[in-house]
Amino acid sequence: MLSMTDIIRDGHPTLRQTAAKVSMPPSEEDKQILKEMLEYVRNSQNPELASQYGLRPGIGLAAPQINVLKRMIAIHVTDSNELYSYALFNPKIISHSVQRSYLAAGEGCLSVDQPIPGFVPRYAKVTVKGTDLDGKEVNLRLKGLPAIVFQHEIDHLNGIMFYDHINKQNPFQPIENAVAIER
Repeated sequence: MLSMTDIIRDGHPTLRQTAAKVSMPPSEEDKQILKEMLEYVRNSQNPELASQYGLRPGIGLAAPQINVLKRMIAIHVTDSNELYSYALFNPKIISHSVQRSYLAAGEGCLSVDQPIPGFVPRYAKVTVKGTDLDGKEVNLRLKGLPAIVFQHEIDHLNGIMFYDHINKQNPFQPIENAVAIER
């Protein structure tokens, strides 16, 4: 089972590298790693398990965050009473809206221990394609919080941290024509 000690922190060189594509079909080892990543985000949201194992609550995790430079993400998030629980190999954004959105409270990250205030501009809607643990191709049309979470995790696969998107001169500068997402 993954724990916080498996998650590398900001400043670790792996977080700034581009992850390699996972060959299909994935190896048993890659499947196991991805299953454990999904298990982490699920367990971290269970207050009892999080407390027992010292897990920081998270809604997404990318393989580079556990020092595995492969294109794999796990997401477990509820939005408007709908659960988005996915473990994907080689996820990519195949289309996105012109309109932007951002989390009104800002974003956080399991690899970043301190809060970094500021608005993180994201696309309001994205279509993500990837392969699930059963080898099925998945096409997801996302908006709101799930769209933001997928963009955050896919950024990790490209060595991009959420705070790279924050306006350095004015972190809370309103983002033009963007929808604020409350969480």
